Amino acid sequence: MKYVIIGWILLNVITFIVYAWDKRKAKKNSWRTPESTLLLLAVVGGSVGALLAMYMLRHKTQHKKFYIGVPVILVAQIFLLFYLWY
Repeated sequence: MKYVIIGWILLNVITFIVYAWDKRKAKKNSWRTPESTLLLLAVVGGSVGALLAMYMLRHKTQHKKFYIGVPVILVAQIFLLFYLWY
């Protein structure tokens, strides 16, 4: 269980860093991380890191699929966690 929690934290830190890197690239008009990759990171467990990055860095907060999608993914993951736990 300890390793699962450590892996989850690491995944969320990586997700936050990828969102931050994409924000930096957006400011420089440089190559960007595809939106599908950003959403995939949230789906596989990085939804907390994605949500934190969105609001701390003000990144992707104007895109409907992010400002609605990422919180929905997080809620779905919480329900799945409770379902699997009990």
